[in-house]
Amino acid sequence: MACLSDPNRRIAPDVQLGEGVVVRHFVNLYGCRIGEGTKIGTFVEIQRGVTIGRNCKVSSHTFICEGVTIEDGVFVGHNVTFVNDRYPRATTPEGKLQGDEDWECVPTVVRRGASIGSGVTLLCGITVGEGAVVGAGSVVTRDVPPRAIVAGNPARLVRIIEEE
Repeated sequence: MACLSDPNRRIAPDVQLGEGVVVRHFVNLYGCRIGEGTKIGTFVEIQRGVTIGRNCKVSSHTFICEGVTIEDGVFVGHNVTFVNDRYPRATTPEGKLQGDEDWECVPTVVRRGASIGSGVTLLCGITVGEGAVVGAGSVVTRDVPPRAIVAGNPARLVRIIEEE
């Protein structure tokens, strides 16, 4: 379990960690919930409002932004990036730095048992279906069906995993 006073881990007091969660060094967690048995790798940021289920693995160098829900048993590879804004801008039309009221957080859901390969970017407003696999380096721009394998930029259906 991560120690709140460890200078190599930034875990805000509002983070909810389930039993047996492992948090490696050089992470930044705030306002999120992480389910029991989940492992968080080094150099990971998880923002407020994120929920990560039980027995997940989040590999190093991953960014999980506000608005993301990850269900139980999900694998997130190295250097995965989630996006939560359809039209990101630094400033308002008047030239002022944007604040919370100037943009819309668009949610993303990764369903139970899905696997997200290394280097994947997931645009906002999508659902990755239960048991789906997203190939390394893919850019996910639309929903991924349950048990689908997708890959590429943009990610396209490779095949459906037959029930076992």
